[in-house]
Amino acid sequence: MSLNSNTAPLCQAPDSEIRSPQIQFPKGAVDCHAHVCGPADQFPYAQERIYTPPDATLESYTRLLHSLGVDRAVLVQPSVYGSDNRAMVAALKSHPEKFHGVAVIADNASDAELEQLHLAGVRGLRCNIVDVADKSAGLPIQYLTKLANRIASFGWHLELLMHVNEYPDLVTVFENFPVDVVFGHFGYSHAKHGVSEPGFQGMLELMRQGKAWVKMTGPYRICDSNLPYQEMRIFNDAVIQANPRQLIWGSDWPHVMVKRQMPHDADLCDLFGEWVRDPNLRKSILVDNPCILYDFPVLN
Repeated sequence: MSLNSNTAPLCQAPDSEIRSPQIQFPKGAVDCHAHVCGPADQFPYAQERIYTPPDATLESYTRLLHSLGVDRAVLVQPSVYGSDNRAMVAALKSHPEKFHGVAVIADNASDAELEQLHLAGVRGLRCNIVDVADKSAGLPIQYLTKLANRIASFGWHLELLMHVNEYPDLVTVFENFPVDVVFGHFGYSHAKHGVSEPGFQGMLELMRQGKAWVKMTGPYRICDSNLPYQEMRIFNDAVIQANPRQLIWGSDWPHVMVKRQMPHDADLCDLFGEWVRDPNLRKSILVDNPCILYDFPVLN
């Protein structure tokens, strides 16, 4: 099978070293953002993808979780599969007590398909706003609202991959939105824009109102340095101050499309420990909040 790597370049593989972090995560901790990619000969990638990941299989990820001391995870549908959720769903079904998921659906997806995804462990939908061709009209709010109305009865949320700095009116746009929204990668606003920028401040206000969640993921995606990503600390502190009950953390494994130094996941865990030192706050972000958002059972 051809991976079409001439038009979709192969991206850097994650660090394969098996190493545990210094931090000890609490029982029931959830990695709220990771992807399963491949095996490509079993789950072929979409022809229209913009990159080709090395196989990052469920087996490899499960070993990683064990080495990190993380008990559960949320698998997010990667763009290389489009709306073909088969690889993610197979992973969810293999460990239903360990994994829940966030899917991507086609516009013509049926109610029966949504029901099957829910039974498999999906608890949210992901929408890519970053690659919308024409952003002059603002967010496609009518489309997003229609989608939200379809998933509201399942108790799902809508995860938005978007640069919040491009949308200064977020509070108004999502004022009466039917479901919770989740912003990935600290809002995906590059560090150069700062925390005072209107879009980022709008996201913080939605957090304060309990209408939006933020994933503390991928700091390397929105800054120009390597570990410890010092310019991202102010973003970390800002979302914590806004509303720590609306925060979740994730590894972003296998770190697709990283252009600079590939971070080791143990170091990312320790970075979280450095940025969030209070044990009760760590437990809230790593355990309590994910149980609410992703419908994981509370462990005794």
